[in-house]
Amino acid sequence: MTDPLHAELLELAREAARRAGELLRDGRPADLAVAATKSSAVDVVTEMDIAAEKLITGLIAERRPEDGVLGEEGASTAGSSGVRWVVDPLDGTVNYLYGLPTWAVSVAAEQDGVTVAGAVFAPMRGEAYHAVLGGGAWVTGAREGERRLACRPSPPLDQALVSTGFNYVAEVRDHQAEVARRLIPLVRDIRRGGSAAIDLCDVAAGRLDGYFERGLHPWDLAAGDLIAREAGARTGGRHPGSAPSGELAVSASPGVFDPLLHLLEDFGAWHD
Repeated sequence: MTDPLHAELLELAREAARRAGELLRDGRPADLAVAATKSSAVDVVTEMDIAAEKLITGLIAERRPEDGVLGEEGASTAGSSGVRWVVDPLDGTVNYLYGLPTWAVSVAAEQDGVTVAGAVFAPMRGEAYHAVLGGGAWVTGAREGERRLACRPSPPLDQALVSTGFNYVAEVRDHQAEVARRLIPLVRDIRRGGSAAIDLCDVAAGRLDGYFERGLHPWDLAAGDLIAREAGARTGGRHPGSAPSGELAVSASPGVFDPLLHLLEDFGAWHD
């Protein structure tokens, strides 16, 4: 039975993700431009990232004013309730800037440091993913209604479809490209979608066998990681039993996870 608090947090996460996603979809200006850059000149922020985060944090402050918030675009409050919201108002900003459809809003709630609810809304797919700790993972789509998510049965690694992402710092990206080059002959193929949240949800939905990336932040991971785990995928970081982190994040169906992680270790995926 779902904890009533967790159910409340999930409903708020879903509402916040949906409302921000609708704002981003319906309010995108024709002349959308870069408002700022972060780690490099190609790591961009638009005015819509900022507007979406303000919408989400405003809704949380209205409904649960004692909670903390950590947002990609600068929102940071400690809170006093033991609950912290981890928010990526627009995961896949470069895709959004160019008019590509692979972008999403990610909203997760932690209780005492443990992610207990998460929602990812991908407006251009017409899909909303969500999970609550111990309650499974689900997707609601315009055509299929709501269905429970389950990761794909594990193939041999050489038949696995794997996704990854690349950092915006040139030196890091160069190393990541070398890791991908070495991995390509050993798997079915590699994809690069441009949104960590969607990649994690695609593992959950059985559209990918595995996913890995270096350099992610908590807001990139929080909701999607929970959704993938609740769909039966394994997730982790560089060390056995560790959580995904900026050093390395891996998510895969159970039989793919260990072989993929071992290859990434052999290739030094977390080193410059």
